Amino acid sequence: MNTEILNETDAEVDLDEVVALTEYLGEALHMHPGAELAVTMVDGAAMSELHVTWMDLEGPTDVMSFPMDQLHQGEPEKPTEGQMGDIIICPEVAEAQARAAGHSTMDEILLLTVHGFLHLLGYDHGEPEAREEMFALQRHLLLTFFAARYDGRTDIPTPTEV
Repeated sequence: MNTEILNETDAEVDLDEVVALTEYLGEALHMHPGAELAVTMVDGAAMSELHVTWMDLEGPTDVMSFPMDQLHQGEPEKPTEGQMGDIIICPEVAEAQARAAGHSTMDEILLLTVHGFLHLLGYDHGEPEAREEMFALQRHLLLTFFAARYDGRTDIPTPTEV
């Protein structure tokens, strides 16, 4: 997985941890090692502008995904190749959500990274059945990443409902 990562904010974000997660997600979801992804941290003003432009909704949101090649999850014997697209995360919103939910901002950013990654692969949560599928996979991916990365950790952040 080729991940380009940028932090265009003053927020302290462990970019190496975000990249480690995207690499894990790429392997777990059978993406070709050459698949390309961009993850960018933006401030509230930039996210507000994107939110109005693309969703016609006022104010900043936590994460937005912009797919490029309309890719889907691969299979072990046939990994998916191509440009996944962009995940845009707003650490300001992530911090507020993390504080309200009682976990760290970094945990929230990791949760949002998984959420955005799944959207790039065509997962959605507009309908109850699709939401259940997406959120179950999101939970599984976070649990397995955290357990492997943090010595068996089994507590994960709960998604914020908006």
